[in-house]
Amino acid sequence: MTAGMLAVTTEPAAACAVLRDEWLDLEQRAEPTVFLSWQWLGHWLRVYRPDALVLRVREEGRLVGLGLIVETEERRHGVLKSRCLRLHQTGHKMLDQIWIEYNGFLAERGKEDVVAKACLNHLCRNMPGWDEFILGAIDADEADQYARITGLYKHLRWEAPCFGVDLEGLRRNGEGYLETLSRNTRYQINRAHRRYCKRGTVRLVRPDSVEEAVATFDQIGPRHLERWGSGPDQSGFANPDFVRFHRELIRSEWKQGGVDLVRVMVGDEQIACFYNLLHNQVVYFYLGGMAVEADNRLKPGLLGHSLCIEDYRERGFKYYDFMGGDERYKSNLGQFHRNLVQVALQRPRFKLKLEDVARRARNRWLGEVSVSNER
Repeated sequence: MTAGMLAVTTEPAAACAVLRDEWLDLEQRAEPTVFLSWQWLGHWLRVYRPDALVLRVREEGRLVGLGLIVETEERRHGVLKSRCLRLHQTGHKMLDQIWIEYNGFLAERGKEDVVAKACLNHLCRNMPGWDEFILGAIDADEADQYARITGLYKHLRWEAPCFGVDLEGLRRNGEGYLETLSRNTRYQINRAHRRYCKRGTVRLVRPDSVEEAVATFDQIGPRHLERWGSGPDQSGFANPDFVRFHRELIRSEWKQGGVDLVRVMVGDEQIACFYNLLHNQVVYFYLGGMAVEADNRLKPGLLGHSLCIEDYRERGFKYYDFMGGDERYKSNLGQFHRNLVQVALQRPRFKLKLEDVARRARNRWLGEVSVSNER
């Protein structure tokens, strides 16, 4: 399919011997987040081996866009079967718990819009068999753009705000991180720091080897399970596929500086531990495990994040990204920078329209019940 001077082609990823080289070359001409880098997606292909289709966009023979599409079937409500396309996800719940964020097509700098349009038009015109194109988690404005390009109905499945800290801006303005926080948040952090100092020296400790890095990741597990639970859609540490993905990612990326594991120590006691992804001088906070304190004046998470943020600022990183989530600590410690959504772009199928009518009726009923209960 050709759109202006752009040509879009497809090929099974398993048959593409040059995909790694192509992806890394295009990365140098693009501005990807870690989730659109080969660091993440190359690992995703190696570990999970999805039956993915490579989408290539060329401009006069030069590669300017890439994406990985997976075809799946989704069954809902026991009767509805939907044929889905997914971007950089498998469609298998346990495998997708690694939860890609800032999703989209990898595109040469300045060509993001034309690449997205070419890819979406190709999917709509040349792959007629699907019912829904599942996109997540993607920037909300980008999801709106994709809906306009395709003319398809956008069903919102999930949404969350993103918060972060502009480390480059702090250095430029000559500010320390704590100076930028609200008076109350700064007080809580300083109070926790003073009280922890009575127990011992507060410091950040990093692994000295790959084995120690993996062991540090494993140490987060019990705290994370305790905080988030071991059921479906709760802590990833209850999911062997999730654990396998990240243990192998640490093994492949720790020496290269693609991941960072940080322990917050008070004397010999660990009060917090963080697992971060690093890419292009951006820190992506992925998960952490915090000690449970009987004294609520001790804030291991707030203190740990603040120490890490200051450490990354001093080390020259550009941004500390808390990523998607409306947890209070993220808004207290960072500034809002975008909304993320998961959407389904739906073709005009009767079964999907019927589902939407039922969903709206259910939501109205739940809303009426909620209002009634508040009276």
